[in-house]
Amino acid sequence: MSVTVKIPTPLRKLTNGETSVATDGATVGAIVESLESSYPGMKERLIDVSGDLRHFVNIYLNGEDVRYLDGLNSAVTDNAELSIVPAVAGGLK
Repeated sequence: MSVTVKIPTPLRKLTNGETSVATDGATVGAIVESLESSYPGMKERLIDVSGDLRHFVNIYLNGEDVRYLDGLNSAVTDNAELSIVPAVAGGLK
């Protein structure tokens, strides 16, 4: 099952500058594990110590936030697109 993962600028140092990578997995969690296998250090930037998605990271599966699906257990279909998007904070006080 082939999945395209869009990599945000802050994580591209782990992927040798690649903006997207191909990987596989049946769930979002399996894809994170696959990414970690190919790009060590990726998992710790996406998943916290309790095994949940970090608060400042959003992952979208075919345009839908996985937090509103089944989280890391969200099923992934062949040719799906996963986007990793760091949360943006800030503004005027």
